Amino acid sequence: MNKPKIFWLFAILLVTLSPAVLQAQDLLDWLQDTRTVATDADAIDMGRPTLLTLEPGEIEMYPRVSPGGKYLLVISEKNSKPVVTRRLIENGDLVNMVSDYDPLVPDSIAWHGDAAVTFLSYRADSLGLWEKPVQGGVIRRHMRLDGELRRPIILNDGSVIAVQLHTASKKLASAGRKYSATAFNHWRWPGKQPHLVRISPNGAEQELTAGDNPALSPDGSRLVFSMKDGRSWHLFMMNVDGSDLIQLTEGGSVDVQPTWSPDGKWIAFTSNRGKQADNLHQSGKTNWDIWIIDHDGRDLTRLTKDRARDGAPAIANNGRVYFHSDRKVSKEESKRHQVRGRVKGFHIWSIPLPAKVS
Repeated sequence: MNKPKIFWLFAILLVTLSPAVLQAQDLLDWLQDTRTVATDADAIDMGRPTLLTLEPGEIEMYPRVSPGGKYLLVISEKNSKPVVTRRLIENGDLVNMVSDYDPLVPDSIAWHGDAAVTFLSYRADSLGLWEKPVQGGVIRRHMRLDGELRRPIILNDGSVIAVQLHTASKKLASAGRKYSATAFNHWRWPGKQPHLVRISPNGAEQELTAGDNPALSPDGSRLVFSMKDGRSWHLFMMNVDGSDLIQLTEGGSVDVQPTWSPDGKWIAFTSNRGKQADNLHQSGKTNWDIWIIDHDGRDLTRLTKDRARDGAPAIANNGRVYFHSDRKVSKEESKRHQVRGRVKGFHIWSIPLPAKVS
């Protein structure tokens, strides 16, 4: 029997079947499968990521977009000495070195307006939050701090949100490895448990919640951050005083490194969700991609899909997401950046936002 006859016999059979035979649950299952396929297709059909930075013998990680959207702060490492560089967002060209090697700077540096940066340092024989112009000049201590603090954020009232590291149990402490500021999984603190604290200008400290990777909303009122739950990490949001805590993501994945869109409506983050069901990835290998979700916890969308590790997203006002990745660099891309020989390691890439976001 040929295919046209089979098709028409099947169509007649569907028409003559009693509606009771067509179970509603089967229809719902089919619709659910259809939605899943469409979501994956949207992620795959997005624009191809563009390589932004590529320097001989160097890795570039953790891009941070300036408030005006013209520059990127990038952690550049060569010969195991990470430094902070400023680059043009349009082509990745180096503008200047912002900070030479200082152990706490790569993991704590942040924009303070378009012309200055803040960072943690043990200079002056104590932990402090320091401020300096990006083009060089006087370095000024913003606040003296105590304890083991990381990733500070200055609020509008002059207080500081930071990650405070508490000593974990002896079992966890003995199982940890040495922390590296340029490690991909920089949310893992060997032997430590991260908590978010708020420090007032007079030094008074308030512990808010367990968590890491805090990011301040553009209007300065809300924090989005990651919190550990067993082997998983989920995204949470709260007011800067610790009130109105809500959970944005769930499941068995690790959702970390959140960042806000300039309009405060969307949150991009790093995640290994989807790795088990994705045939693109080789079984047994951990994969990381960039995802985005709106601030109400809806419209979860995958932005990148590659066997490599994509992480640390930053959303610019030009409609693009910047992130680091150790994905394969093609010969054409190497030639365009005038780099010869084998290229490996992390570099900065960018990808356009979906139409519904931009």
